[in-house]
Amino acid sequence: MRPDEMMWGALAWLRAVVAVPARRGRERGDVPGWVMVTLMSAILVVAILVPFKSQILPAIQSAINSVISAGNG
Repeated sequence: MRPDEMMWGALAWLRAVVAVPARRGRERGDVPGWVMVTLMSAILVVAILVPFKSQILPAIQSAINSVISAGNG
């Protein structure tokens, strides 16, 4: 293979590689957006739960017990 043929082949390959993500980007949703929202929500839950665990868990248990007792009565 001649050097100029190799160069044109490499350029064609590079164009194909660059074009594929551009096409896929239009077909798919905004994955980084929902990943960021999910990750930030999980971090926020952990950040709130860790220091206030001793107050949050009894409140949740009390709420669950009141719902259960209301359904039985």
